[in-house]
Amino acid sequence: MRELVEVIAKALVDHPEEVVVTEKTEGNALVLEVKVADSDMGKVIGKQGRIAKAIRSVVKAAAAKEDKKVIVDIA
Repeated sequence: MRELVEVIAKALVDHPEEVVVTEKTEGNALVLEVKVADSDMGKVIGKQGRIAKAIRSVVKAAAAKEDKKVIVDIA
């Protein structure tokens, strides 16, 4: 899952070298925290959060295939 989020985020930003995705477990859920450069934050979130919502939808679909719960947090 981490690699999927990383590939999507790097494709969206101007500074892909600054994209960092960390993975941690909270209870029965996997939390993926995405950090990008301040100047790229708007590109990852999108207008009214549409891009962030799309990223979460793709990850949720991939996680459902593996019977897991994944939370994507954009920091």
